[in-house]
Amino acid sequence: QVQLVESGGGSVQSGGSLRLSCAASGYTYSSYCMGWFRQAPGKEREGGAAIDSDGSTSYADSVKGRLTISQDNAKNTLYLQMNSLKPEDTAMYYCAAPHGGSWEGEPLRPYEYNYWGQGTQVTVSS
Repeated sequence: QVQLVESGGGSVQSGGSLRLSCAASGYTYSSYCMGWFRQAPGKEREGGAAIDSDGSTSYADSVKGRLTISQDNAKNTLYLQMNSLKPEDTAMYYCAAPHGGSWEGEPLRPYEYNYWGQGTQVTVSS
């Protein structure tokens, strides 16, 4: 059974940094593609960053250059380093994995993913 548990969220001022973690279990982590998504109140869930099983990455334009996705296969853990945070980055952040380990071609689309963590809240104040 795939389980994903996020941590590392919190409250920071604009310009600050946070590092989110996602501990994965229940599957062969190193063979899976993974993604980070976020959802602000009243808005749809949107993709932020994704990483393929070969380590290649994809980013939404809104976060490119500020957020970095990475993983430690030995620890079965996915990370999201968030720098230069802005108030508009305030949201619940989720990590996710696709069924079977890979997506069909749209790594930043929520419909590509079947397994989700419970989320961790990030709040950025101006």
